[in-house]
Amino acid sequence: MGGFTDLLSTLNGILWHDTTLFALLGTGILFTIWSGFSQYRALTHGTAVVRGAWDDPDDPGAINHFQALSAALSATVGLGNIGGVALAISLGGPGAVFWMWVVGFFGMAIKLTEVTLSMLYRNTDDEDNPHGGPMWVASKGIALMNPKLAWLGGTIGTIFCVTLLISTATGGNMFQAFNVGLITYEYFGVPSWITGVILAVIVALVIIGGIKRIGRVAGLLVPFMVVLYLLCGVYVLVVNAGEIPAMFSLIVKSAFAPTEASGAFIGGTAGAAFLFGMKRALFSNEAGQGSSPIAHSAAKTDEPVREGIVAGLEPFIDTIVVCTFTALIILSTGVWNRAPDVTWDTPLEVTRAGNVWEFESRQPPIDDFMPGDAVTMVVIADENPKTGFDRHEITGIIVERDGVLVIDWNPYEGPTKPEILDNGFHQVFMAAVLTGKAFDQVQPGLGKWLVSLAAWLFAISTMISWSYYGEQAMVYLAGEKSVLAYKVVFCALIIVATLGIIKTDAQLDNLTGVGTGVMLVANLPIMWIFGRQAMRAYHDYVDRMQAGLMGPDHPTPTIEDLISGRDVARKNRDQG
Repeated sequence: MGGFTDLLSTLNGILWHDTTLFALLGTGILFTIWSGFSQYRALTHGTAVVRGAWDDPDDPGAINHFQALSAALSATVGLGNIGGVALAISLGGPGAVFWMWVVGFFGMAIKLTEVTLSMLYRNTDDEDNPHGGPMWVASKGIALMNPKLAWLGGTIGTIFCVTLLISTATGGNMFQAFNVGLITYEYFGVPSWITGVILAVIVALVIIGGIKRIGRVAGLLVPFMVVLYLLCGVYVLVVNAGEIPAMFSLIVKSAFAPTEASGAFIGGTAGAAFLFGMKRALFSNEAGQGSSPIAHSAAKTDEPVREGIVAGLEPFIDTIVVCTFTALIILSTGVWNRAPDVTWDTPLEVTRAGNVWEFESRQPPIDDFMPGDAVTMVVIADENPKTGFDRHEITGIIVERDGVLVIDWNPYEGPTKPEILDNGFHQVFMAAVLTGKAFDQVQPGLGKWLVSLAAWLFAISTMISWSYYGEQAMVYLAGEKSVLAYKVVFCALIIVATLGIIKTDAQLDNLTGVGTGVMLVANLPIMWIFGRQAMRAYHDYVDRMQAGLMGPDHPTPTIEDLISGRDVARKNRDQG
């Protein structure tokens, strides 16, 4: 596992170079200005479209605008909002949240552009099963530009699909299953692999039904889980209302200056806040990845830009609203920089061999551990080149020796003897578990039940949507006959992720970072090549709308019809 972890870490360093982040940010700024700040259109016109007044059952596609947005949101509003925000703060400090906001705002213009392109080039030969996404944009678009370069478009489409499958397996599947297994074990003692089996069965029952069933399930799950999570979040923030102004100030300050070490947090640079904030926001809202255009391509509409404007709502809902709630909950409760969870009766012995310092393996003073559990402690020693502060994180693992559980600590390397901070150590509350503990700080048991329920719902909704994304990649690469085998492998990976392979925050970040990074690198060039077409179509649509040349021609449907999709199926039902 060590060699594989090192490989993922190396790939992350390449994929998430500052150049990539600045390229993405620049792309968002470009399309924001080019579109005349389309964020406004997304929040106004996009909301009206989602409400169903513009739905038309005669338009090509399989699901209505609300279901398409729900299916895309079910992939983005997930454990990235619960666990990803916790990861960003744990690794980058509070300043990471500021950069999440930046990505959320400019991501609205990116999402509008990439979805509009996919709608322009989607394949609707089978109106009940449309195909769309960056792979179709590349293959069809380049062939239309220059038929002699059709092979190039096909090659770019193939590369994108391969990266899509990597991201599907990691962030869209294994990250979700791992978090659910982790939090279910933490709170209820259920072995993670059992959670994996249950998740695999549930996901299999949904994805067998295809995009229409995914759209219906997402249309029910997404509004329910988001409202439930936000209501409980409001309760926590009301209790900690006095801390909120200081938290906003800390977020902004930490985005541009180092965050001092405190408790479990070993300190962070402004650069780390930028890096992890950008990474986790991208993992959460998927702006620039090219994934959600695949779900939106199933929407019933004959106006490509209309669905692009709807898609602009995604980063706002996902990052600026839901992620901010999670961040404020974690920060205001102080769980991110808490004091040691467990302290020693007598200090650990530290022995030296050259510049390597070994820590005594000793039985933990409480009985709440099992073999394989991860722990961590903070030591004070030499300057940490990653943070600029003198604190370092030392990880350990619970192992059984001679019938006794002991902590096997990793060594520290440096000239100065390390001093263990506060003579104690922390239980590792990774990702979603850290968010759950934050809720528990306000109301004991709230995190146990709310975050556990939210983790299950968010993970299931994310996995069913990402399974569809991977399915469309397989259709492009190998045809419809490959779909069944793909679904079997997808469900098997859910179980694999819950077998205890991932142990630390860094490993989890590496796993999801590679998936997100490869898609980003593959999709951005497609947006740059064809972005002009999306902007031309966008301005034409807005001009026609402002001139009164189009508008809703029927009353807004009921919520029940909107969620079920009956508003766009009414004609077929009546004819049947």
